[in-house]
Amino acid sequence: MTTSDATAAERIPVDWYFDFVSPFAYLQLEQFDRLPANLDITLRPVVLGGLLAHWEQKGPAEIPAKRTHTYRYCQFRAEQLSIPFKMPPAHPFNPISVLRLAVALGSGKPMVQAIFRYLWRDGCSVAAGPEWQALCEHLQISNADELISREAVKQELRANGDRAIEQGVFGVPSFVVEKNIFWGEDATSMLLHHLQHPEWLQSSELMRISQLPVGIQRKL
Repeated sequence: MTTSDATAAERIPVDWYFDFVSPFAYLQLEQFDRLPANLDITLRPVVLGGLLAHWEQKGPAEIPAKRTHTYRYCQFRAEQLSIPFKMPPAHPFNPISVLRLAVALGSGKPMVQAIFRYLWRDGCSVAAGPEWQALCEHLQISNADELISREAVKQELRANGDRAIEQGVFGVPSFVVEKNIFWGEDATSMLLHHLQHPEWLQSSELMRISQLPVGIQRKL
């Protein structure tokens, strides 16, 4: 689909769920120019820890060997995609303040991208104290503490998490398009394929594997 075709096509509502703690969310956002112009994308900040708790999962950084692999893979993907990338000084970190800040400021792409780039392009910290103040100065926001303390902001962030769980979202970054979830930066091409060939998910083999019975269940 060309850009002109996409512009003329029907608008498609899309949710994009992200958490600033995810380097893959940063890498995917940097590729939004690959997406068709007819997508109406709503950026929805969520707390990844809340999703993991709901689905009783561990995050990649909570498994030592997987943590090392994940960080190496992030660096590899960034190099392959030619996207500037630098890990912040500590990870995982507490993303609540920056998530609330994004919500308070309307979760628009320019502001969200500015925060992501501060973290994952420039490799800066957003910890409390001087590092948090440095971010606020970088964003030219003088009342950030007041903004993130508003109850309405906290409620909206929780509502985003509830919405994500209701839609079946289990990780970030995730696109939700017409009830279909495309999870992970490496699923960007799969999303593009779906948009170009929407009948693909209705093929007999995709329908079959989407409804496979469980052969054995591991006891936790």
